[in-house]
Amino acid sequence: MTDNRVILYYNGAISALTLFVQHATGSVCAPSPLPLLSSALEPEETAHDVVCTHPAAVVQAAGAALDLPIHLLKAEAGYRERIETSKGIVTVYLARFDLLDPPHQLVESKGGRFRTLTQLRSQPPAEMELLRRAYAYIMES
Repeated sequence: MTDNRVILYYNGAISALTLFVQHATGSVCAPSPLPLLSSALEPEETAHDVVCTHPAAVVQAAGAALDLPIHLLKAEAGYRERIETSKGIVTVYLARFDLLDPPHQLVESKGGRFRTLTQLRSQPPAEMELLRRAYAYIMES
C-alpha cells in the first residue's frame, strides 16, 4: 500500500450530501497521509500509464489497515488519480461507504471524522485538488 492511497466518502442517495473522512492524521488519504510537497499530475501526464492495481484490492487493503468491516466500502472504479511525491508516484483511489446513513460512530472510533468539502478547505494543495476531482466525479456519476 505504500504507493496507493484511498479517499473514503459517504454520499446520501436522496439528499446528495457528500462527506469525506478526515483521519486522525488530519489527512483525507488512507492509510497514511501524502508526503509534504506532493502535487497532483494532470491526466495527460499519465495518459500512457495503463497498468494499475485493481481499485477493489486497494480499497480492501485500506479497509483492513483501518480495521473497517470490508463489506461497508465500495471501490469507485472510475476514479484514479496520480500524485507526484518526493518518493515517487502515488495512486489515489476513491471508496464510498455503502450505507443509508454515514457511520459517524464507526469513523470516530477510528479517530476520524466526516467533513464536508468546505470544512476541508485548509488541507494541503495536493489533497484539495484530489478532493475537487473526487467531488466532480461523485456529482457526475
